[in-house]
Amino acid sequence: MRDQRVGCGKSGTTVRKACQRSGHAEAARGIAALAARMGTGAVVGECLAKHTTFGIGGPADLYAEAASRDELIDLLRLAHEVTVPCLVIGSGANLLVADKGVRGLVVRNVSQSIEFKTTGDEKEVLIEADSGCRLAEVAQIAVDRHLTGLEWAVDVPGTVGGAVVGNAGAFGGYISDVLTRALVFDLDSGARWWPKAELQMGYRTSCLKERYTRGVPSPIVLAGEFLVHSGEPAEISAAVDRNRQRRHETQPVGLSAGSVFKRTREHPAGYLIEQAGLKGTRVGDAVVCAQHANFILNLGGASAEDVRRLIELVRNTVHERFGVWLELEIQLVGEW
Repeated sequence: MRDQRVGCGKSGTTVRKACQRSGHAEAARGIAALAARMGTGAVVGECLAKHTTFGIGGPADLYAEAASRDELIDLLRLAHEVTVPCLVIGSGANLLVADKGVRGLVVRNVSQSIEFKTTGDEKEVLIEADSGCRLAEVAQIAVDRHLTGLEWAVDVPGTVGGAVVGNAGAFGGYISDVLTRALVFDLDSGARWWPKAELQMGYRTSCLKERYTRGVPSPIVLAGEFLVHSGEPAEISAAVDRNRQRRHETQPVGLSAGSVFKRTREHPAGYLIEQAGLKGTRVGDAVVCAQHANFILNLGGASAEDVRRLIELVRNTVHERFGVWLELEIQLVGEW
C-alpha cells in the first residue's frame, strides 16, 4: 500500500505508522485492512484537536466522516468486520482526547437530516433530527417556527446524539423533557426506536452513557424525536434572550469542554471548586476559569495531560476540604 501523509504535525503520518501505534500485529493488520477497504474515505493520523471544543487531542489511527445514518452504520459494521475499535464523535463538546490520540477508527457524525411531523393535535409538533445535527441549530429552527420546549438549548454546544446520551440540559431544561424516543443502532440487533423510558435517563446520563463509562460496548444513537408545542412568539423570544444573557454573564468564551464536573447532590460543582480557592489554578496551559469555576480553559497550548492533572488536583482538593468526590461530566477518551 502506498503511504499517505496527512494528520497531526508538520511531518504527517502514514498507514504504516498508524499500524505501529496500534500496539500488536493483529490490530495493525486490522487497521491496514480497514484503510484499504475505506479507500479515499479514510484519513490517516487525523489530528483530533481540531474536532473538539477543547482544541486538544492527538491523532486517530483512521478517521472518517459519516454524512448520513446509513454511512454511519456502514462504517460501524466495516470496523467490526476487521476487529478494529470504533469511536463515534459529534462536535467534540464534552470530550478530552488523550495526547497519544485514539487507536482504531474515529468517525465524526455529521448527519444533518431534520423532519417536522404532526401528531393529530394542532398544537403539537414532532421533530425528528439526525444525531449529527447541532442541538443549537435544531433549537433555533424550532424557535423560528414559534415552537416551545427547546429555548434553553439555543447556543448549547454539542449534537443531538451527544445530548441524548448525556441528557444535556441548561437553565432548568433537559433533553429528556422533550425527547419521546431515540433511534439506536447496535451490531447485534440493528436499528430500533427506543422509547425514552428504555434509555433510563437521569441527571447528565442515560443507560448508554453508563455502559460507555464502564467500558461496555454501547449502541449508537442515530436520531432523536422530540415533542414541542406551538407557543407565543414574544414569550419564546424573551426566554431565548434571557438564556443568552445568562450564558454571556456566567460562562466563558474560549477553548473548553463546558462543565467539567456534575453537580453534587447538595451543591453545584463550581461552587465547591470556588470555595476551595481553586479559581485561577493552572497546570501548564490549562486553568480553572475565574468566571465559572466548573470550566477548565485551554489557554492555547494545553495538553490533555495538563487538563487531566488539573482535574485530579481539583478533585483531590475538593475532597480534602468538603469530603465530596466530584464526578466527571466530560468524557476522557483515547490512549492515556
